[in-house]
Amino acid sequence: MVETETEAEPAPAPEWNAKPAPGAAAAPVPGVTTTPRRPAGRPEPSLPVLEPEPDPKPTPARGFDAVAEAVLAPVAEAGATGTSRLAASMARINEAVKQGRIEEAAGMAEVAVAEASASWGQEHPEVLKLRELTAYIAYLAGDALRSFHLSLDLARLRRRQGDPGAAYGNVQSAAAAWRAVRDPLQGLHLGRDLIDVWTELTADGGPANDDLEQLDSARNRMGRLAERARALTDNPYNRGSNAEGR
Repeated sequence: MVETETEAEPAPAPEWNAKPAPGAAAAPVPGVTTTPRRPAGRPEPSLPVLEPEPDPKPTPARGFDAVAEAVLAPVAEAGATGTSRLAASMARINEAVKQGRIEEAAGMAEVAVAEASASWGQEHPEVLKLRELTAYIAYLAGDALRSFHLSLDLARLRRRQGDPGAAYGNVQSAAAAWRAVRDPLQGLHLGRDLIDVWTELTADGGPANDDLEQLDSARNRMGRLAERARALTDNPYNRGSNAEGR
């Protein structure tokens, strides 16, 4: 007797409408992507709230940059007769500078400083502003030596007056004029005076003490000037080619 192979019964078709047993996950429908639902009562996840970055503190303009800003700004008229006359004089000087009439501006600034000093004294705040403007005009005119001395004298005066911020601004002006001096021997002589005043300001605290990298840069330049000065002493015929500007 030959046994015949019986055909397996087909599997029952899935009942799509059948309700799943309690606690059982629903079967996925072929070809359909489902998005998991958030359980009831649970809040939706939220992205972390990032604190905005604080705006960088702007660096105030100092030295000749501050003077240049003052030149470009309109000069306000004052009520008193003397200050009104000074404001008009400042406006004429600033206009000459903006138009590139530097020599004319320098002459007007000298006259204004002399007149204001005779009326109010050399340490009056308005006179000090005029003297800063005179130093800036000398710098523009290429007279770095005069600009340096005017600025450094103002730095000493402002330090004695207890104004380290203004004194440091004048030191920055003196440093700009010093870097324009081409002769290394002269640069060494001026640099010693500059760094002495600068170092005193750092001891007082204030902005000079917050900006020590600038002082280190000036000291590094002194080292380069010393090297060039030694080379100049060894070979004085190289004086013209060994000048250093920065």
